[in-house]
Amino acid sequence: MEDQKGMPPIYIVSGGKGIAGHTIVETMLIQYPDNKIPIIMEPEVLTSEQVEEITNKAVASKGAIVHTMVDHIMRQELKEACDMKNISHFDLVGGLFDYLDNTLDIRPVDQPGLFRLRNIEYFRRVRAIEFTMAHDDGRNYNKIENADIVLCGVSRTGKTPLSIYLAMFGWKVANVPIIPGLEPPESLFKVDPKRVFGLNISTIPLVAQRKSRVTRFNMPEDSDYINRRKVRAELDYAMSLFNKGGFTVLNVSNKPIEYSANMIITLLTERFGSDKWQRDEV
Repeated sequence: MEDQKGMPPIYIVSGGKGIAGHTIVETMLIQYPDNKIPIIMEPEVLTSEQVEEITNKAVASKGAIVHTMVDHIMRQELKEACDMKNISHFDLVGGLFDYLDNTLDIRPVDQPGLFRLRNIEYFRRVRAIEFTMAHDDGRNYNKIENADIVLCGVSRTGKTPLSIYLAMFGWKVANVPIIPGLEPPESLFKVDPKRVFGLNISTIPLVAQRKSRVTRFNMPEDSDYINRRKVRAELDYAMSLFNKGGFTVLNVSNKPIEYSANMIITLLTERFGSDKWQRDEV
């Protein structure tokens, strides 16, 4: 077999991460199982200076360039630089873009990484729903510090439906029930209080919701669960915990889920800006 030491490299150039180009090149190289061609990734190429630097490296190493530049201006700059410096180059997307431009008669957005971003958003939602279901109603409370949002409140304040609604938009939510006579988990007070929302509700609508549940599950009608004085005491106890933790209090009386969710998202965005999401490590 021919000695392949010092084989010229293939540079994969992209305005995004270069994953698509890398996959295509590797798919082709696998047909040459003993090849020793170096593959060099050059992602996030967005400036003329980067094009100049990469093409100079290709000249020095006698390498070739494979590119997936979706920005038509940067794609043209790269092609012209390769032609001028006599670099072998292979445009994996330009021909199809030209066809789509002519067929659709509209301009592309020229934004690298859109497919990857869309997939990131999809998997963020999947992870958020999984996290939220695993941390519903006080479960796995020792891991709630990983949540984007923590909801707490007495029974029937809508913690679970609000949690699931937020999760569908990619938020990892934990919810913690506040139960009189039972201390809430210490982990609740270790979470950044700017991420914790206490759900408050007026006594009358809360009792009405609980009565519906009592009827549905054939519970005793004289239960403390629907005793107005006991319910008021529950709400007062919950409010004392919200104040202790410095949590944001949201009044959810007669408020649709969408309204409460929008309030929470707006507050988090104001407080954390682009860092409103926790790291996706869970």
